[in-house]
Amino acid sequence: MLKITENIYNIGCDDKTIELFEAQYPVQGMRYNSYLIMDEKIAVLDTMEYSYGEEWLKNIKNILGDKKIDYLVVHHMEPDHSASLRLFLDNYPDTIVVSNLKAFQMMENFFDKNIIKEDKKLIVSENSILDLGKHHLIFKLAPMVHWPEVMMSYEEKEGILFSADAFGKFGIYDENSPWLDEARRYYIGIVGKYGVQVQNTLKKVTDLKINYLCSLHGEVLKDEKLQLALNYYHLWSSYQIEEHGVLIAYTSIYNHTKKACEKLAKELEKNNVKYEILDLTRIDLSVAVSLAFKYSTLILASTTYNMELFPKMKEFIDHLVERNYQNRNVGIIENGSWAPAVIKNIKLMFEKSKAINYLSEVSIKSSLNETSMVMLNNLIKEIIKIEKGE
Repeated sequence: MLKITENIYNIGCDDKTIELFEAQYPVQGMRYNSYLIMDEKIAVLDTMEYSYGEEWLKNIKNILGDKKIDYLVVHHMEPDHSASLRLFLDNYPDTIVVSNLKAFQMMENFFDKNIIKEDKKLIVSENSILDLGKHHLIFKLAPMVHWPEVMMSYEEKEGILFSADAFGKFGIYDENSPWLDEARRYYIGIVGKYGVQVQNTLKKVTDLKINYLCSLHGEVLKDEKLQLALNYYHLWSSYQIEEHGVLIAYTSIYNHTKKACEKLAKELEKNNVKYEILDLTRIDLSVAVSLAFKYSTLILASTTYNMELFPKMKEFIDHLVERNYQNRNVGIIENGSWAPAVIKNIKLMFEKSKAINYLSEVSIKSSLNETSMVMLNNLIKEIIKIEKGE
């Protein structure tokens, strides 16, 4: 239990055992947040992942004792935040559940039609207000950030935006941990496809005085971290470049493609161009995808495999395209002992992507030779010119 202001608490739980979030993102623990507002009317905001339901109820009772809860606000129906709904109602059967129509429909899908009695439902919509006494919650619908029923609520007295999954990050609650890298990986992986919807939601909260960002994952954000989060969400959701630099992402079977990438990296380093180099077969793809969105230039280097791309490269690009990768420079290094086919296949995969600026192409047959080295040097010169603004 963590006190945010005099009458508002974070009653969430840390999951220190989870290894894969949403069955695909490697994490070192995960935070599931829930909040409690003490006022003339008492409100709990969101429930808990089922395995931590009993711990969460103890957090509530440690604050309230035997007091009743007037309202349960459901911002988001994903089970890591709603799975303890029945457990909550078994303990607090007289509580009125507050949510939007779409969320109530989802409750019937996850539970059953009788989970909440009709006289215990309060359906809210855009700019509806819940009066708790000194505190008022103003609701803001946030469809597809990142589910269709998502909403946020703004507590105007304290200036708190309860933002559902937005502004969250991977990891347990730790106010001293860096926010950016794990928040980017979280955003790009989970919300990145929905940039337009995030932009629409940000417009709704731009003019609000926000002192605290209270997400359903990660720590409560305030001061510099709060402003950092708002700034980066504007940047990420508009698919802008976060930082000038180069990500070199490669797959290599017999190290010949790898050696070409290492030559490229060495020249970038000599010319003080920031870069990162990744072997896609030896890194979690969520990290690689996050870095691809971070930097201005992406170099894709792959072996031809069965006349297509090497599987990990194909999977990587599929993740990029699915998340609307755009507004970037892309260079391609292909390798194929008798019929290189990487350039053609990568361009086919990016056909629907917007504003991809293709750089000089490099085609290697088996290993670098005099001809392919000229191509590589041309690519290196082009990257340096672009990244140094020459």
